[in-house]
Amino acid sequence: MLCTVYLHKMLAHFSWQGHEGKFSVYIHASKGKPVHVSRYFLNREIRSDEVVWGRISMVDAERRLLAHALKDPDNQHFVLLSDSCVPLHNFDYVYNYLMHANMSFVDGFVDPGPHGNGRYSEHMLPVIEEKDFRKGAQWFSMRRQHALIVMADNIYYSRFRDYCKHGLDGKNCIADEHYLPTFFHMIDPGGIANWSVTHVDWSERKWHPKSYRAQDVTEELLKNISSIDMTVHVTSDEKNQELVQPCLWNGIRRPCHLFARKFYPETLDKLMMLLYF
Repeated sequence: MLCTVYLHKMLAHFSWQGHEGKFSVYIHASKGKPVHVSRYFLNREIRSDEVVWGRISMVDAERRLLAHALKDPDNQHFVLLSDSCVPLHNFDYVYNYLMHANMSFVDGFVDPGPHGNGRYSEHMLPVIEEKDFRKGAQWFSMRRQHALIVMADNIYYSRFRDYCKHGLDGKNCIADEHYLPTFFHMIDPGGIANWSVTHVDWSERKWHPKSYRAQDVTEELLKNISSIDMTVHVTSDEKNQELVQPCLWNGIRRPCHLFARKFYPETLDKLMMLLYF
C-alpha cells in the first residue's frame, strides 16, 4: 500500500498502529529540511527538484514514488494521496477494499470539451489518437501489476512529456489529468474502474476543487461522502453533460470512496471527533 499522507495525529486516529506489517508510506518531499517527525515517515522521504502543478513534473513525481515503493515485493497495492486527504473508514475497511479488488481505481472518461479532448495534440499521432484521449483525477489506487506497467512505459509517457504542456499549439494540457487515464484506456481498459477512491468536490466548477474549512466539517458531510455509490463526471463543453455510472467493486455496487480531499489542517480536531475509527 502506497500513500502520501495527512498529519501524524490523523494517522494515529486512523488506527494504523498494530497494522505495521500491512502498509508502508512514501513521501515525495522537497530538498529542504524534513518536516515529518512520525516514525511511519522515517527514511521514507523521496527528494527531487520542484514539482509544478499542471506540468509533467507531477507525473514524474508519481512515477518516482511508484519506483521506490516497487522495490519492496510486499507492496501489492499503491495509493496516491495528498497532504489534504483524510480517510473515511478504518484501516481494516480500507485494506480489505483495496487488497481484494480485482481492478485498479484509475479515473477516466471522455470529455469532448475544451478541458478534455480540446487539449489533445495531433503531435501524439500515431501512438495516441484523439478517440483514445481520456481525462481523470490524478488520485489513483493501483495493483502491483499495473504499477509495473506504468514504470515500464516510455512510449506513451514520452508523448505526454513532449506534447501535453502549457502553451503548445495555444493549448494548456495538464499531463497528470490525462496520462494515466489515456494510458490505461489503451493498454488495459477492462482492468480499471474509471473512478477514484478519493472523493473530490468539483461542484464549484473552478480550476481547483472545493476546500473544506473547520466550519464545513460536519457528521452529515462525512456521511454523505462516505455513502456515495455513483460516480459523476461533467464534460467541459457547452452541454455540461453529467456522465453517471455506479461504483461496482468486483461487480457489486458499493460506496465509491475511501478518502476525501481537500481538507485544511484546521479541520483536524473536528475530523478526529467525528470519524469513529
